[in-house]
Amino acid sequence: MKHRKSVLSAAIVACMGLAMQAHAQEATAPAAPGATELDTVTVVGIRGSLKQALDAKRDADAIVDVVTAEDVGKFPATNVAEAITIIPGVTIDKAFGQGEKVSILGTDPALNRTLLNGQTVASADWFITDQPGRTFNYSLLAPQIVGRVEVFKSPEAHIDEGSIGGTVNIVTRKPLDLEKTTLSGQVGYLYNDRIGDGDPQASLLVGWKNEAGNFGVIVAAQRAQENIRRDGIESYGTVTGRDYAYGQGGGGSIYNLPADWSQAPNPDGSQPTLPASCTGTCASTLLANLDAVGPNSVSAHYFEQQRDRDTISVALQFKPVEQLDIEFNALDVKAEFDNMSHSMFAFNGNAWNGLMKLTDLAVEGGVITRATFDNALVVYDLINRQSTIDTESYDLKATWNDERWFATAHLGSSEATGGTGRQVYGEFLNWSDYTYDISGNRSLGFHGSNPFLDPSAFQIDGGWGGDPSSAATWNPGWGGNIVFKPTRDEERYGQVDFGIRLDSPIYQVRFGAKRREHETAQSMGGVALATVAGYGNATADEFRPRPLPGNYLSGFPGTGDLSKRFTIDGWALADWILSGDWLAPWQTMPEPSTFNDPSFAANTWTVTEDINAFYVQADYSWDRLRGNFGMRYVQTESDSMGWACTVNVSPCPASGYAPTSVRKKYNNLLPNLNVAYEAREDLLLRFSAAKVISRPNYGDMSSYLWLGDQTLTGGGGNPDLDPYQSTNLDFSAEWYFSENSILAGTLFRKAVSDYILVTTREETHFNQNQGADTVYNVSRPNNAGDATVQGFSAAFQHTLPAGFGLLANYTWADAEADGGDPLPYNSEHQVNVSPFFENERWSARLTYSWRSKYYTQVDRGNYLVTDDYDSLDGSVSYRINDMLSVSLDGMNLLDSNYYTYAEVEGIANTDKLVRGDYRTGRRYQATLRVQF
Repeated sequence: MKHRKSVLSAAIVACMGLAMQAHAQEATAPAAPGATELDTVTVVGIRGSLKQALDAKRDADAIVDVVTAEDVGKFPATNVAEAITIIPGVTIDKAFGQGEKVSILGTDPALNRTLLNGQTVASADWFITDQPGRTFNYSLLAPQIVGRVEVFKSPEAHIDEGSIGGTVNIVTRKPLDLEKTTLSGQVGYLYNDRIGDGDPQASLLVGWKNEAGNFGVIVAAQRAQENIRRDGIESYGTVTGRDYAYGQGGGGSIYNLPADWSQAPNPDGSQPTLPASCTGTCASTLLANLDAVGPNSVSAHYFEQQRDRDTISVALQFKPVEQLDIEFNALDVKAEFDNMSHSMFAFNGNAWNGLMKLTDLAVEGGVITRATFDNALVVYDLINRQSTIDTESYDLKATWNDERWFATAHLGSSEATGGTGRQVYGEFLNWSDYTYDISGNRSLGFHGSNPFLDPSAFQIDGGWGGDPSSAATWNPGWGGNIVFKPTRDEERYGQVDFGIRLDSPIYQVRFGAKRREHETAQSMGGVALATVAGYGNATADEFRPRPLPGNYLSGFPGTGDLSKRFTIDGWALADWILSGDWLAPWQTMPEPSTFNDPSFAANTWTVTEDINAFYVQADYSWDRLRGNFGMRYVQTESDSMGWACTVNVSPCPASGYAPTSVRKKYNNLLPNLNVAYEAREDLLLRFSAAKVISRPNYGDMSSYLWLGDQTLTGGGGNPDLDPYQSTNLDFSAEWYFSENSILAGTLFRKAVSDYILVTTREETHFNQNQGADTVYNVSRPNNAGDATVQGFSAAFQHTLPAGFGLLANYTWADAEADGGDPLPYNSEHQVNVSPFFENERWSARLTYSWRSKYYTQVDRGNYLVTDDYDSLDGSVSYRINDMLSVSLDGMNLLDSNYYTYAEVEGIANTDKLVRGDYRTGRRYQATLRVQF
């Protein structure tokens, strides 16, 4: 009879400098006293890190993939998400050029969990349109503090529940694992070729332990700065041929013609109408294609952001006696993500100044690929946002480990605050004749002079009426807004674990309990700018206009006049708005408030979630068979709190709001089984079966609502959502055909019930622009039934002669709801190829990744799809001596475009319906590393 080998294996791996362990939550029993003391093994470099990762994978009982640091605190990427994309089935979304959201095996990022040393780490988002969810913002985490990243694709009972796709556990270094006092640091310079400039980077790690080896400390600090620039072409929704023909309130191009206010009323009191703009061939083409779809706007997008991130982490470890291990970890991240969005666009789909101006069009495959307009609306929006993210995590753990039993106690908290502290938004209007064309390249052409080059031609809306100097007869315009939208995410937890070792095939039984108290909140408030002609209708040339850089929209062929435009100083505009210089004599500076607008009140909410979990797990080993089985029982109680109008008045007055609350309570029993069978010494077969859950996003559980008063679209939450539930089955085969080499394949199937999908329905709300109740198409999440995610992955790793080596993997994932709807963030195909070279002085590595198209969300009534995306990263380093090395990393070397489009059922050329086409530039980082 042969029992578990992991006590000896864990001792070996612990000596490798990064203290490899097979389990995510660190509650696994430490090695028993009296385990054989082995000589220290130090492995560095690419091959060393791959060996450590492969050893950890092979020794694990669950299906696990691991990425380790190549050296002290070194990852070949600027954030952790980008470092783990080499793992089969792991994909990242790069909406702003960097990996921020991680998907595992074809699942939505919200269906995966990210843990820090086995515990929750609070997270916040910086972009104002993001709703707080269960995803982790990987751009916050400095890779220098990370020892390894474990990706659990099958669960174990002692690991926190909440994941359907997989659990990412980020493990930081332990002081007593250091061989000696350690001082390491690096300075670097990160350059972006689209910006033509760069930013300094610096980090420092100090580790010390006493001579007795029973007390140690690690302090790490990192300062990262990076400027982001995103050029692109956008559209903010879609319109149909029917909208052009009949209008959406302001009049159509053929029917329901807009009133001609320049003429006297008709004898019957009705107002004469303007003539139809779409006649002859235009009318016949339009009426034959009423269901055809086109973009509601075509925008020249320019986004700039400065990201500043300061990270400090502290780890303390104390072993007063051999059996007792006390650990304390603290992490503090302070980040600023201030950003400006400059959008200059033809607003052809505007209900009052666009739809009725159509004069010509062309339709291909159900898409209005080209359209011409006379005197239609052109808009310049500048949005200046001040955004921050602060994250603090504190974790205290004590472990008693005796020969026959162990016990741990765990206390901790994690809190993150973030979001937009203040948004200052200014909008300038103009009218022009133009044609858009999306039949090939996306372009916009003006007939005559290009207004995008004339700042004096763009003016803030000053309203309408009899006399702008009289409050009684003048109706102010809409000049923009001032908005705040901060968020908060917080969790406190307490946990106890107990384990007993046995002399039998079931060599260990452990059980434990955990209490988690979570709260996520968002508040929103603001005020619209009621601008008056002669006072608040400033022109754009008053705010230090300037042309955009000469390489603006480089990489976008055939854009026409989109690339020829100006911008203004966002800080000058913000100062003008905040100073109140735009006010008419009878106006006073408005105070931003949550109850100034129904959408602000609807976006102010709090979700609390209290979770009690209990588990029991048995670890077994018999002959060539090992693994674990267990059960996790979870009680969840949530409360979604928000604000609702209690009076039958539109718009709702501030005094008419009252707090609301929707409570839910549910219990889940989650069994799981992991089996690992050594068919041969070099062949390992694995099987896993588990029942898992994933709770809805906090934002989806809330009562939030946003409305687009001009596009008549919106989105909101649903407090009545049930959690996702899934039965997961996995089978893998791993052939370790030579040292540091593997050929592996995995089959997976996830049968999900109560799947949450966003659906769009008509709802009536008060329209601030129109001053009346209006029907909107509002998208909300709903439990839409069952869904299935299934597929396979194949992985290859091999060290070749002469210092060369190769990693490669492929994943196929088929994900679909039972009604045929796509599942968010699932790419059917994913490929990674990473060749490398290494000798005593030099190392080099290339990583090519490609993922096929994937659906992300429903927005303004359309499915949004991100087209297939590829990326190429590279790294070259030279070791000067044992203490010094230099490296050059290149990221996004292809300057790949991130392309999203609206997918409309029944439309053949739907990929022409651009919603966003972006490029962010190549990034190069030169780094000098020092280690003592």
